[in-house]
Amino acid sequence: MMETSTSAAALDRLKPLGITQAQEVRLNLTPAELVEEALRNGEGTLTDTGALMADTGKFTGRSPKDRFVVRDANTEDSVWWGDINIPFDADKFDQLHQKMVAYLADKKIYVRDAMAGAHPDYELKLRVVNELAWHNLFCYNMFLRPEEGADTSWTPDFSIICAPGFEADPAVDGTRQPNFAILNFTKKMILIGGTGYAGEMKKGIFGVLNYLLPHERETLPMHCSANVGESGDAAIFFGLSGTGKTTLSADPNRGLIGDDEHGWMPGQNGIFNFEGGCYAKVIDLSKEKEPQIWDAIKFGSIVENTRFIPGTHTVDYANKSVTENTRTAYPINYIDNAIEPSVAGVPKNIFFLTADAFGVLPPISRLDKSHAMYHFMSGYTAKVAGTEMGITEPQTTFSACFGAVFLPLHPTKYAEMLGQKMEEHEVNVWLINTGWSGGSYGVGSRMKLPYTRAMITAALEGKLNDVEFVKHPIFGVEVPASVPGVPTEILDPRNTWSDKEGYDKTAASLAEKFVNNFKKYADFANEEILAGAPKVEAVANA
Repeated sequence: MMETSTSAAALDRLKPLGITQAQEVRLNLTPAELVEEALRNGEGTLTDTGALMADTGKFTGRSPKDRFVVRDANTEDSVWWGDINIPFDADKFDQLHQKMVAYLADKKIYVRDAMAGAHPDYELKLRVVNELAWHNLFCYNMFLRPEEGADTSWTPDFSIICAPGFEADPAVDGTRQPNFAILNFTKKMILIGGTGYAGEMKKGIFGVLNYLLPHERETLPMHCSANVGESGDAAIFFGLSGTGKTTLSADPNRGLIGDDEHGWMPGQNGIFNFEGGCYAKVIDLSKEKEPQIWDAIKFGSIVENTRFIPGTHTVDYANKSVTENTRTAYPINYIDNAIEPSVAGVPKNIFFLTADAFGVLPPISRLDKSHAMYHFMSGYTAKVAGTEMGITEPQTTFSACFGAVFLPLHPTKYAEMLGQKMEEHEVNVWLINTGWSGGSYGVGSRMKLPYTRAMITAALEGKLNDVEFVKHPIFGVEVPASVPGVPTEILDPRNTWSDKEGYDKTAASLAEKFVNNFKKYADFANEEILAGAPKVEAVANA
């Protein structure tokens, strides 16, 4: 049985982490016990659906500028150093670790044994030490849970110490600010302090797997959602925030493998979820728009940084007074059609989702290997600026591999792995524009969700295998001449613009933005990747 309170055995588990003393150790508590603890500690309150509502404090999102990687003999020549992987001194890490251990010596701490990686051959054994009970519940929900009664007195493959109440002294400790998240691949430990944002723990382990899997296991880690059909045909969906990744992968006719983090194994071994839960945005959530997420917010779930409708315990999901990044965390089995264990075969289709607010990219197009690697490394979407700023021009966002902030290795490593897998398994890669049609934002209109769903369904069911495709003159992607259930006239984006010259100029401008963004990778990218670039001169000479 799992122990639940301070004992010599509980402290023994913490000795490898340097922790030999604590006021009390609460080990592997159940969700109900953790909810009780959180309420008793004043960490949150219950909503009328039974979920625990908690605030993350000053930080309502990750702090990428305060994420560090220890630079030592193991990482010196392998990590992609820069403003994403900021180097940290090994001695400073040890010093900070000792300070955190001393800070926790007179505190009640919550310890959780968990795993990451749903495939048994890739299981990463974890031990998490939390100052807050609700953070420990977050880890119960988000990581994989050992079977009831399992012996978890293991030596962990990686550990997390997370103490939001502990702040670093930047002048002494080598951090930028009092808050920090530091990965140490030699000590196999993540230190998180000064921030209550629970997502730092989840993304810390994602960063670990993004390093270990390609570096040591020839496995491609992916920031994507994934689902599988009744015949076992898996599909994966890449996309930055606001592109529809969660919505489009939640298909009642297909089983959910996971909503955010997956690995693609070598050979015929397929894909697996890294996590045991879902961490979904809830801003403007409604039962009509996201019924699966709505129904999952119940006892055992967490809602972060939300507020009640005054005079009730009903969450007001439209309330942005704390942040727009309001979220819920729940175990994946709270979703009715979730597949457990969260593994599937080799994907047959890959979807890159973009919300192109310039209205340039086709609503669906097929990518060959070169274009797939290029668009994967670009990781493009365009966001509409807030109206309060008085700006209507869309803003481009490029994030390598649709998750640059989580990549410890150079993006070309992941892109080349994707290209190899495409070739090896003859996978179809599709670029789906869920953004604007008929003009840029302010003139055109957003692509209708039923049309996007129809395009994805057609691709999944092989209904585009025999249709004619035409190459886009600038981006080189292949545009289908017809898609079942979708008006033919919307498939070619230029046709939807009344101002054809305006389309050509906007397309040329977007192509230049792609090329300029890619300059930072050009020295590392091979010829095949570079061949996927848009042809800027195609417009100049038109």
